[in-house]
Amino acid sequence: MLARYLCRMLAALVMILLCALAAAERSPAQAQQSDTRQQAQAQFREWLAVTVWPVAQKQGVSRETFDRAVATLTLDWSLPELLPPGQEPLPDDQRQAEFQSPGRYFSEDQLTLLARAGRTLLDKWAAILDELEQRYGVPREILVAIWGRETHFGRVRPKHHAMRALATQAFMGRQRALYYPELLAALLILEQNHWPEETLLSSWAGAMGQPQLLPSRFLRYAVDADGDGRRDIWRSVPDSLGSIANYLREHGWKRAWGWGIEVHVPASVSCTLEGPLQGKPLKEWSQLGLTRADHTSLSDENSDAAAFLLMPAGRLGPAFLVSENFYVLKQYNESDLYALFIGHLADRLRGGASFLTAWRPIGPMKRGDIWTMQRRLKAQGHDVGKVDGLVGFATRTAFGHWQARNQREETCFPDAALIPMVR
Repeated sequence: MLARYLCRMLAALVMILLCALAAAERSPAQAQQSDTRQQAQAQFREWLAVTVWPVAQKQGVSRETFDRAVATLTLDWSLPELLPPGQEPLPDDQRQAEFQSPGRYFSEDQLTLLARAGRTLLDKWAAILDELEQRYGVPREILVAIWGRETHFGRVRPKHHAMRALATQAFMGRQRALYYPELLAALLILEQNHWPEETLLSSWAGAMGQPQLLPSRFLRYAVDADGDGRRDIWRSVPDSLGSIANYLREHGWKRAWGWGIEVHVPASVSCTLEGPLQGKPLKEWSQLGLTRADHTSLSDENSDAAAFLLMPAGRLGPAFLVSENFYVLKQYNESDLYALFIGHLADRLRGGASFLTAWRPIGPMKRGDIWTMQRRLKAQGHDVGKVDGLVGFATRTAFGHWQARNQREETCFPDAALIPMVR
């Protein structure tokens, strides 16, 4: 017994020595980083107790639920977009392919793969899709397209614990105001015993399950479509598809409308007519000279329905006339390109083909440069929307107006060479 005790003591001494040597070998930068993280963790624990708990309590979270949820909670330093306490934000010059090179968003390989797998799943889940279409009025192809885009039909498993991801983002993320209410919503999910904490797996941004719903959206829109008494968006395909359908219906999806069609916009029609604020009946677009992308007439469409011009790459890519349902898809994800991807993939699931108009190459641009251009255009009286370094429809139309005013070719999409000329 004495020998065993001495062996344990020796092992403990060796471990202490190794730790001491490791600490001695740390660089000053490593030591400072370790100290910074320890301080942040202490501030995090205080924030949970002083800031989060009183609000959670007012919203109906019990002390038992709260303590169980945060007992072992630590900051996740592996998450992106963090701004630790005391750290100044860095200049935002990141490249955003989704907004700056729109064609890159529509990988033909990805679309082909998703369409092939999606058609198989349309057959497999035909019965539940029949029920969901009848109940919510959303086409099955739209539901399956969102399911495929979000998690490859549930095959991409979330890797983060939602509580830890949300608490980290709410405490020191760049978008704390967005994540704080989502952290409170996650606590409510635990309180209402929808699921135990270990089940709440999510993306790094806290989006949960196969349809990637944030906690607040889960509480409001998730449904029990398979009738087992639980809203299981992690393991139940019917619940996942039903939750997507309920979300879209509650945001205004119109049963009788599609999402949109690809069109040809003649040179005589300004690309500055793009956007959700400049809708016209289809018959008026037809009178202006717009046709389907294959140059056939729009006359067979509902001529009284409002339609909106969408040109995600200005004249450097395909153009579309979209319905209000397109903007319902944007409620699921605010990106024009996301909503277009869903609509196009849904068409592929029905047997449709690829875009008829090619996406022309667009060189990469820094967000900081676009941000500067937006500020200058705004100072000239142009409406660029939000000054954020991203090329949304308002920025595209503002740039088109600038091009026309300066006798340049009207493309409604900036490029790196022209941005410095905007003064």
